[in-house]
Amino acid sequence: MASLNVGNLGEYLREQRRNAQLSLRQLADAAGVSNPYLSQIERGLRKPSADILQQLAKALRISAETLYVQAGILDERSPEAAGTRSVILADPSLSERQKQVLLQIYESFRKENGLDADETGTEGAADGSGADGSDADHPQASN
Repeated sequence: MASLNVGNLGEYLREQRRNAQLSLRQLADAAGVSNPYLSQIERGLRKPSADILQQLAKALRISAETLYVQAGILDERSPEAAGTRSVILADPSLSERQKQVLLQIYESFRKENGLDADETGTEGAADGSGADGSDADHPQASN
């Protein structure tokens, strides 16, 4: 049987809900899910979708990425990258769409610079050349 982190996710959600001093019903209402469904998630009987996890994270005011890691959707990343992602995701002045776009740009820069190469399956540009073969340190070539 494949190992799903559903039980760990449920325990983690319950702990976050209690830390936020919310009842099961209050969190279900805030996240827009049914009370029985949230109960099943907390007991490890259901594995929610990424959308539901995002709704729960928003209601709990925590990083959706943290829930994705707990659910086994994302692999845990380096602390500095996780910190940057957490800051972006926690910024209340950004819309969810803006946060996702920023994260995509951030990831593309990390890949271009050869970071997270083992996660992407691509080799990084450690020699300073850009993805298009141009010299990243000297973006404007003389004509």
